[in-house]
Amino acid sequence: MKDIKVLGPGCKRCQTTAEMVQTEADRLGVAVAIEKVTDYAAIASFGIASTPGIVIDGKVVHAGGLPKAEDIAQWLA
Repeated sequence: MKDIKVLGPGCKRCQTTAEMVQTEADRLGVAVAIEKVTDYAAIASFGIASTPGIVIDGKVVHAGGLPKAEDIAQWLA
């Protein structure tokens, strides 16, 4: 199971990002645990200045703007 954190204040883009990650995980058959991190200090601890951010298994893979579905699939593979 992959541990995924979606970093952001809870805005629409952050919600959409979490949904996109879940959709791609379901499509690929990858088990994921998605956590939404909204605490600004926690977000900053990952070095993220622009949200939404995505952290997979402790590694920052995306920051700022909506990710592309094909990028998400690649990160989950």
